[in-house]
Amino acid sequence: MTDASRAALSILRDPSDLQWYLIPLLAFVIYVYAVEIERRNWDVILAGLAFYGLEWLLEILNALVLHWTGHSAVWTAPGHTAFLLLVGLNIEISMMFAVAGVAFTKMLPWDPKVKILGLSNRWFFVVANSVFCVLVEVLLNRAGLLVWAYPWWNWPNVWLIILIGYMPYMIVSFWVHDTPRMANKIATVAGLFAVDFVGFVVFAGLLHWI
Repeated sequence: MTDASRAALSILRDPSDLQWYLIPLLAFVIYVYAVEIERRNWDVILAGLAFYGLEWLLEILNALVLHWTGHSAVWTAPGHTAFLLLVGLNIEISMMFAVAGVAFTKMLPWDPKVKILGLSNRWFFVVANSVFCVLVEVLLNRAGLLVWAYPWWNWPNVWLIILIGYMPYMIVSFWVHDTPRMANKIATVAGLFAVDFVGFVVFAGLLHWI
């Protein structure tokens, strides 16, 4: 097992790490959604929630990689945090992802048919946002805050992080935003969170695998 994995497991869901600065971060997340609720931007709200729901699903799968290999998760966040939720997900990252989907969706042009550099604007932002997020992750990795243990998920092989690590977030949240039927939006978000809930209860609560 890697040193980063041991470090992450040593502080996993340790309540003694909690810090007061989480309160203003939580207030910020609440404010972002409150503004969109006030404006009745249900498409944006549900897109943001879909983004966040997919984040939890991928983080659960990432934590299971550590359990199954006994070596390392694909990504690990062993550094100082106010609360480590899963080996690759601290509460600061979680709060960021809670609002990231809202922010990225609000960048979309109103008309899905508008092209940017010859591409559908949706696909343009899928790629551009994913590349931006991976550049941020590279900086975090270089600072030692985010550890990549496998060569196929590490610099300079960041193309896989773009394709698998971030593009699915953009695709799912943009689809939820654009799909015309509200029932489909709600079903997608509810389905993601239902899978997350069951996965966390089973693998963390009952089996203690993650």
